[in-house]
Amino acid sequence: MNGEFLQAIEQIAREKGIKQEILFEAIDAALVTAYKKNYGTSQNVKVAISRETGDVEVYAKKTVVEALEDELLEISIEDAKSINRNYEIGDIIEIKVTPKNFGRIAAQTAKQVVVQRIREAERSNVYEEFINKEDEIVNGLVQRKEKNNVFIDLGKTEAVLGPNEQTPGEAYNLGDRLKTYVVEVKKTTKGPQVMLSRTHPGLVKRLFELEVPEIKDGIVEIKSISREAGSRTKMAVFSHDENIDAVGACVGQRGQRVQVIVDELRGEKIDIIEWSNDLTIFVASALSPAKVIKVSINKEENTANVVVSDSQLSLAIGKEGQNARLAAKLTGCKIDIKSESQALSLN
Repeated sequence: MNGEFLQAIEQIAREKGIKQEILFEAIDAALVTAYKKNYGTSQNVKVAISRETGDVEVYAKKTVVEALEDELLEISIEDAKSINRNYEIGDIIEIKVTPKNFGRIAAQTAKQVVVQRIREAERSNVYEEFINKEDEIVNGLVQRKEKNNVFIDLGKTEAVLGPNEQTPGEAYNLGDRLKTYVVEVKKTTKGPQVMLSRTHPGLVKRLFELEVPEIKDGIVEIKSISREAGSRTKMAVFSHDENIDAVGACVGQRGQRVQVIVDELRGEKIDIIEWSNDLTIFVASALSPAKVIKVSINKEENTANVVVSDSQLSLAIGKEGQNARLAAKLTGCKIDIKSESQALSLN
């Protein structure tokens, strides 16, 4: 332990973003353990590393007593006064007890502690970076597949795309570049675990924020999204500027903006509708592309009774009920759809 050691500590602290004092404190504590392991656990000792020279000294802490009972922890008043006449009973004296070969033990122990602290600091830095990316999009490369999980290389760490977060029908090939949504970041004994999703509605929202400046600037607001990943998404948008068309801004010139997102989602259909605080209008719009004749709202039961022409019924309901199901999620109310002839037969 010498000047080279101090230089190494300084360099490591600078490169890894760890405070030097944190490293020194960790090494001090580890050296106390190393000393007790080699020279007896009953002693009360402290280790001091000179921040100027790197020299290591071990001190035994002993209490001044009148009658000596435990020489490892105590020192008689007579012996204490032979060191310094000002010592009194009850004082704590530090006596240097550094073994001759302790430098070698200290060097080995310090190396182990520094390596461990570097790992801990790097894991902590990665956690702090990615905890701030929860609910955000990250770019990564498909690295490997294991037990239905897809592992994504995010550069500083490897993240997990679990089976329930994978879009049905999507193939994840090694080396594919992928945009994913950070669902959760967990602390584990092996470091931070980043959980990703390709199915979360938030992925669609963040993709539109990246592609549509009006959304990023807060002029156009995404009010709600309902999604069945890999198949269809419905998104309700609202413009805070009457001169800006919310739907048009999201679609883009010749549909370029929405097409970028459809391509990223590998062909998933996206319906963009205008949000309205009038639930009657909102429900009618949410059932697009079907054309609605009438909407009756029951606020107490939070239901909407919808009438469409006979030719529009299957379109309004959608394949396997998907269009109606997504519209219900989007608007937050239960939707009951009937054709004109069905409605007339009930009257």
